[in-house]
Formats: sequence, C-alpha cells, structure tokens
Amino acid sequence: MNIINAGKQIFRIVRRTTFPNAYEKTILKWWSDGGDEAFRYNYELNSSSFVMDLGGYKGQWASDIFARYQCRIAIFEPVPAYASSIKKRFAQNNNISTFQFGLGGRTRQERIGICMDGSSVFKKAAVEENIEIMDVHEWFAKNLEGNVDLMKINIEGGEYELLERLLETKEILRIRNIQVQFHNIDKRAKVWVEEIRRKLSDSHNPTFQYDFVWDNWQLS
Repeated sequence: MNIINAGKQIFRIVRRTTFPNAYEKTILKWWSDGGDEAFRYNYELNSSSFVMDLGGYKGQWASDIFARYQCRIAIFEPVPAYASSIKKRFAQNNNISTFQFGLGGRTRQERIGICMDGSSVFKKAAVEENIEIMDVHEWFAKNLEGNVDLMKINIEGGEYELLERLLETKEILRIRNIQVQFHNIDKRAKVWVEEIRRKLSDSHNPTFQYDFVWDNWQLS
C-alpha cells in the first residue's frame, strides 16, 4: 500500500495533521513505535529457515530478509512484468525462487488493475491484465515438505480468502509466523478482519497489531 510504503514522509505529514483520522493515527503510531525496521525483519530465522513472500512486487522485502538470514525464500507475484523483474534480480541466488502467480482460496484466472505496489483485483485501473491464482492448499500439497517459518502477505485484499483457506484446511498450523497487511477494501473489511483474527487466535498469538497497517501472528 503506497501510504504505508511512503514511510517517514507520511509520518511527517500525519504528525502535522491537526485532526488525523483513525487510520492516520495508526500509521503515526506504527512509525512512532519504530515502523518497518522495528517489526518487519526481526524474526528467529537462519539459513535453514523457509520464508514465503506473497505479493513480491520488486522483491525488496525478500532481499532485506535474505541479507539478514540467508534463508530460502519463495516469492509469489502474479503481475508478469513484476515477476519477470524479480526473477532477473535474483537470477544468481539459488535460495530465492519466484512464482508468477498468486496464492488464494481457489485456482482460477483473475483481472488485476495495475497500480505499482497497489495492484489489485479489487481496483479498476487504466491498465488491467489477466493473472493466475493458485489454491494455496494445492500449492502446499505439491511443494511444501516441511513448515513455513514466516509468511508475509501483502496482496491487496486477497488476504481474506487466503487466510480463510489456510484456516479451513488447517495448513495455518504449518506456519510459524504470519505477517499480514489487511486492506480496507469495502464496508465488510473491519468485520472480516476481526473474524479472521478471532480464528487465528486459536493457534497463534499476535506479536504486533496495527489496524490496516501490519499484523504479525506467531504459532502458539
């Protein structure tokens, strides 16, 4: 989401706002508490760990995680141009794999509105493309032998069906840490977030939680 990725710039803008709304207050608290550097990279990982990056975009988060831990990473990016760029970026790194599709609740084709890191199937845009979505349960069955140490999810509204599928199939129990950005895609979103959080709490504990900014849930 652009407003979050703007980082310190948006922090300064929100801090000057006389009457910030609830979302702006959450962003302000996120950056006041340390932001990305304080939360999004600090995990108990090592070279044997396996990380999944859902919503790779340019691959920067994956690059930063690899620089810290030299772990294995699978990046999922459904937009062809972005996926191609990620593949080129990590062409010499055998620990990082790129998949040109997204993971979701069922296998299908979708139309996505192209808007840089805000590209979404829930947005209309001047440029749209066909993309592939694969059932996350199907991908786990075919590709995952062990467990996932960290799954980062930033998929512009697709997180709801993805997490519901992981909960339904109990694959959620194979994921040690879930770093997710929930998106306020429509009037149902707040209720949807709380329902998913309630279900996650049966198996995971929140280690940080900033509404529509970032959550992290760690396996109990």
